Amino acid sequence: MTNFGKTALLISGLCLLVSVSVGCSEQKVTELKAEEQGDAEAQPDSGAMYDEGDAVARGGAAAVKRLRKAAEQGDAEAQVDLGLAYGDGEGVEEDDAEAVEWYRKAAEQGNAEAQVALGEAYGDGEGVEEDDVEAVEWYRKAAEQGNAEAQVALGVAYGNGEGVEEDDAEAVKWYRKAVEQGNSEAQVKLGSAYGDGEGVEEDDAEAVEWYLKATEQGDAEAQFNLGLAYGDGTGVEQDFVLAHMWWSLARAQGHEMAGETLDILVRFMTEEQIAEAQRKEGEWQEAH
Repeated sequence: MTNFGKTALLISGLCLLVSVSVGCSEQKVTELKAEEQGDAEAQPDSGAMYDEGDAVARGGAAAVKRLRKAAEQGDAEAQVDLGLAYGDGEGVEEDDAEAVEWYRKAAEQGNAEAQVALGEAYGDGEGVEEDDVEAVEWYRKAAEQGNAEAQVALGVAYGNGEGVEEDDAEAVKWYRKAVEQGNSEAQVKLGSAYGDGEGVEEDDAEAVEWYLKATEQGDAEAQFNLGLAYGDGTGVEQDFVLAHMWWSLARAQGHEMAGETLDILVRFMTEEQIAEAQRKEGEWQEAH
């Protein structure tokens, strides 16, 4: 079979499988280790940063009690943390409506993380009636404070026309702001904008550059998109070995579509090519 024929079959298979997914940014919360004192401000000051739910999961009801003490005294970070505990059901019974109330208290104090969480609640209809317009307003408040997660969310809203009139150029503007902070999701979004010519002039080579930047942070979606670029020869010279490498890396992170496209690709590769791809994958993992 000619290389052209292989490519045609590969693309046909990919067209049946490929879809665009919007990743969710991970939330961060603060672990409170202060003693149960009356001074709410002293409690979060002595905390250490931890992944969402980690300390609450370890401390259970006792950790929630400390959070509540500070939150009730108006500490915005504690209010966010308590909202996250209710949203995840960590240390308390899961209650999205209660989570929203605590997010709102912190958001009204200007806490950007709470504003993002409240925007997500309105966007998903969790704890409140779904309202994309309201979601955008909260994203905008946080984005204007420089919160990268909010900037990406606002860009997505403009790109999809959810809660605002669709405006690809405005979407790109917000992605760029988040990219300037090194946000990998924004790098992928900006790469996709260049690849599709949405909000910017189409430039496949530029798209690849942004995907490469995101892969340096281990972004699975960027790895998947690079696999597509190399598999199709879009923005780069076609190279099934590199396509295999990127899809295999993405699959190792749980990217299901990467695994499915990889299964198609290997049908058109020699054993030597597959071995070379595996060698390159190992080298990349060692370097990162």
